Amino acid sequence: MLRAMSGRPPLINPREVPVSGTDSHLPAAASSWLAPEQLRLHFAQVPLAEPERPGDGARLAGRPLRPAAVLVPLVMRESGVTVLLTRRTDHLRDHAGQISFPGGRVEEADADAWATTLREAEEEIGLTSDWVEPIGQLPRYQTVTAYEVQPCVALLRPGFSLRLDEGEVAEAFEVPLGFLMDPARHQRHRVRLPGLDREFLSMPWHHDGREYFIWGATAAMLRNLYHQLHQGR
Repeated sequence: MLRAMSGRPPLINPREVPVSGTDSHLPAAASSWLAPEQLRLHFAQVPLAEPERPGDGARLAGRPLRPAAVLVPLVMRESGVTVLLTRRTDHLRDHAGQISFPGGRVEEADADAWATTLREAEEEIGLTSDWVEPIGQLPRYQTVTAYEVQPCVALLRPGFSLRLDEGEVAEAFEVPLGFLMDPARHQRHRVRLPGLDREFLSMPWHHDGREYFIWGATAAMLRNLYHQLHQGR
């Protein structure tokens, strides 16, 4: 999610930035909070909080922010709720190989952010709206690539099949929500370059001998989900 802008050096590989710490002193979200019925209830009753991590777009983008939206898909598995994520293909000009939510720019024909996310989810991974139950939204996140992103949180019924757009999406995978809602898994990285001082989060997920390096805007929006779920507790 970090690019060269206004003459600042780019961050080429976030994995090479040392970990400055984790948030293991903060409590993990209680497993009872992460049940589908509790997630529905929380978003229906608890006001939206200010984002813990609003993003650096206003500070660093260097141009007006364009509206975008992403789907935060929470899959209701019998073993527990998971988060459906995608890994972008390696040949893309922007965000190659990065872990992302389905989503993209708001188009003029889109009625609202939900319309954007549902359209993009079907285009990118073949997920149709029949399987999607909207339950709420998170605060907007401002990216350094000049987007103001509206995350839309939804529950997904199991049984869907995916059809990936091979030009954009290399794979789709699921991570247990409980893992991502544990701050002990949230690694902090600090970037100090000439004219640039930033901190970003990563949440590396290891599965079947592979590492999925969740970082940047995706990790920040997941952290905002953690922050929102602690409101009113």
